[in-house]
Amino acid sequence: MGFCPCFGDETSEVPLADRDPVLLVSGMGGSILHSKPKKFGFTTRVWVRISLADLEFRKKIWSLYNPETGYTESLDKKSDIVVPDDDHGLYAIDILDPSWFVKCVHLTEVYHFHDMIDMLVGCGYVKGTTLFGYGYDFRQSNRMDKLMDGLKLKLETAYKASGGRKVNIISHSMGGVLILCFMSLYRDVFSKYVNKWIALACPFQGAPGCINDALLTGLEFVEGFESFFFVSRWTFHQLLVECPSIYEMLANPDYKWKKKPEIQVWRKHEKDGNVIVNLESYGPTQSISVFEEALRHNELKYNGKLMPVPFNLAILKWATGTRQVISNAKLPDGVSFYNIYGTSFDTPFDVCYGSEKSPIEDLSEVCQTLPQYSYVDGDGSVPVESATADGLEAVERVGVAAEHRGLLHDKTVFQLIQKWLGAEPVVSKQSKTSKVADTYAINPMVL
Repeated sequence: MGFCPCFGDETSEVPLADRDPVLLVSGMGGSILHSKPKKFGFTTRVWVRISLADLEFRKKIWSLYNPETGYTESLDKKSDIVVPDDDHGLYAIDILDPSWFVKCVHLTEVYHFHDMIDMLVGCGYVKGTTLFGYGYDFRQSNRMDKLMDGLKLKLETAYKASGGRKVNIISHSMGGVLILCFMSLYRDVFSKYVNKWIALACPFQGAPGCINDALLTGLEFVEGFESFFFVSRWTFHQLLVECPSIYEMLANPDYKWKKKPEIQVWRKHEKDGNVIVNLESYGPTQSISVFEEALRHNELKYNGKLMPVPFNLAILKWATGTRQVISNAKLPDGVSFYNIYGTSFDTPFDVCYGSEKSPIEDLSEVCQTLPQYSYVDGDGSVPVESATADGLEAVERVGVAAEHRGLLHDKTVFQLIQKWLGAEPVVSKQSKTSKVADTYAINPMVL
């Protein structure tokens, strides 16, 4: 297949190199999800897919949180949502829609860890021996047993496959929150198996603008013409309201922000027969009342039945516990930490609904209103202030002028990773040069 531009050239052989194993960990929305029938039938890719994306998402992934188990459970009771573990875990985080069409047109919006995997292979890493991936069900809480057990197994596998060498973790976005939870809850295991941790674009203190708006109005994976082939903003919204992982990325109310992030609403009130319009502002703690009011009538229709999907206080309570777990995370002795964060892009911080001329009368109107943002420096999704507030003793923290997902394709990021891993590109047997992939201009929506 090496001659076909749709599938790339895999004929070049890279010599084996002396490398410590690397584990790549994805973030929110950064893993392929399959719907697997509990009895008989075909397994179907439901995230990400271009064809029938919105329809399959509603049928297979829409979920409700179960406070008794702590898991978000699919409304489709005939199937399970699973993450494929093909290619040593790399398949699920490589090209999120690996269909022939996407590969032929090279739809960069779904080329996730692909270029970084190619870069590492070009540096002498070998899939299944020194290179592994960890994708997971990103609907769930970052501290749930299934996610923690899966990460532990992946670290053990990489450690044993490489002959007992400690693992270097590279996490992207919410994947860093997952690592923090694991480091806090399984400190001894982390110390045993991990050598270095490189965090990319991690929302250590939350992603205020993006997450506040995601809970109120949803989000789009991509914008522009391509959005017609993806899950709609409203369809995604109905899932996010029931996702603990989203609540866990709300702004940390206990963090000492330079300026606390706010939800602002232009409100219309009547008093003594007079109409009053004013701008109301809510900080991280006060914003809970906005979520409750705005989502009190929110519902979805599934199999002909209407189901209420309000702001979930049970999830909020769980997420508050997760924030405490994260705050207790300490870097074990002997583990080196590095932080790469995105800069130079307008990043949502405060969100404002309505206007002085078109105020909001009932807060439920917010869910059908596109916001106006106030921006700070960041990667388009995570503010610099949050991404740098890791609270850990870092060997280096480096800002790179790149968007949130663009960091996974950036030449400067690749050079930093190669330096920190001590892994320069090696010359293949058929080529005297090693090419590092170019940066893509990608809409920063995956956390």
